[in-house]
Formats: sequence, structure tokens, C-alpha cells
Amino acid sequence: MCNYVFVLDTNQKPLNPCRPVTARKLLTAGKAAVYRRYPFTIILKKSVEASGQRMELKIDPGSKITGLALLIDGRVVWGAELEHRGDRIKSALDSRRAVRRNRRNRKTRYRKARFKNRRRREGWLAPSLQHRVETTMTWVRRLLKLAPIGSLSQELVRFDTQKMQNPEISGTLYQQGELMGYEVREYLLEKWGRQCAYCGANSVKLEVEHIVPKSARQGAKAPRDTITFRLRYKLLIDKPSLSLRLFWRENRICASGF
Repeated sequence: MCNYVFVLDTNQKPLNPCRPVTARKLLTAGKAAVYRRYPFTIILKKSVEASGQRMELKIDPGSKITGLALLIDGRVVWGAELEHRGDRIKSALDSRRAVRRNRRNRKTRYRKARFKNRRRREGWLAPSLQHRVETTMTWVRRLLKLAPIGSLSQELVRFDTQKMQNPEISGTLYQQGELMGYEVREYLLEKWGRQCAYCGANSVKLEVEHIVPKSARQGAKAPRDTITFRLRYKLLIDKPSLSLRLFWRENRICASGF
């Protein structure tokens, strides 16, 4: 998708965006000038009556990336992604805390701890979250000055992942997961009947392994994504590139062994 170019008239009144080729022609003919580099905006050298067509701004908030999109009659004409600095803000705060604590242990002027006399105002948000809100609001205000936006909508979605797996879950069952009363290894041994998940052999030494390797950034740490199997199978698997499902499919290991 190619982003359209924002257009302002000589009085800085926002008009409907135009295609890049149209903006290039206006700039070449001397009928417009560059107003801003990013987002790229041109300003006309004469006053123009705004059309009655209004745009819609849609926001898709996220913890790391927030998506913005401008639509005209359901067609996306401009889109952007805001990358938040939440991790870097938290790292900076942790570094500052460590420096202050270290100062109190050195032979320098004592800096009194002040964490007990701090009051958080009503509506206080964590710095990383406050940055996310303010960054999004900054871009919304910026787009309101560059485009004739008539409506705004934001996606608000909450997923109950436990209810997706067990529709009958409720109350204290949220805190009592499948590992309640078990250690991870003991739970997996009970789940798989103390047998190898591939050949069904018992009374042998069993290993605990992820179905999809974590190095492939696809495996999860949940017990449902973990199995027990014999050590001999582990030695055959190319862990960085081959999941256990693919290993079983390609090697066709039978119950009798190799």
C-alpha cells in the first residue's frame, strides 16, 4: 500500500489527501510547496474550499506497536505503525534505581531514600504505559491538523485464553491450573502414562522436551506443549530447525527402535 500525501490549503486548512503522483505534479508546477517531510505534507499556494468528504481514523493499540489507519469510504489511504519504547523506559528506570542505591553505599554525601514519601496522583500510570498513551494521543492530534477526520474508532479486545481452552472455567478455577498439586515433570509423567510418547515404551529413562523447540520462537512453555520420550530419539533431532512433530513424520520411528 502506498500512503497518500496530506494536503493543506494556503490557510493551513486540511483537505483530502492526494496520490503521490498528483502531489509530484503540483510541486513541479509550482502550485504547492513541501510543508512537512514526515508525514509528507504539501501546502497549496491558494485557498481551496474543502469537500464534504470526511475521513475515518482507526487505531489498533498494542503493548509494543500501535497501528494507525486513515480511511475514505472504507478504503485505506494512509497507514502507520508506532513502535513504543516501553522496554527501554523500564531499563532506564532500573538503571537509575541501581545508581541511586549504589550511591548510598559509597563514601559520598548520603542520599536519603525517598520512596516512602512519594504520593501517586489520581489516575497515575506507569511511565512505560503513560508513554504509550501520550505517543498515541500526540499522533492523533497531529493527524487532526493534517486531514479532515470526521470520526475515530479504536479496537478494544480482551482475550480469555483459559476460557478458550476450557469454556466451563469460572471462579477459583482460574487460579487452579492444570499443574495444581504437581511438579512439571511429575505432571507430564502422569499425563503420558509414564511412557514414551513415540513408541509407548515404559520402564525406560524418559526425557522431557518441547514439541516445538523454543529456539524456533514457536514453542510455548506450557505443559500442554511438552511431552516425555526416550533419550535415543532426542539424539536424532536437530533441535534448532526440526520440531518433534516433523521428526516423527520424517523418520517414522517404530516401536521396535531404530
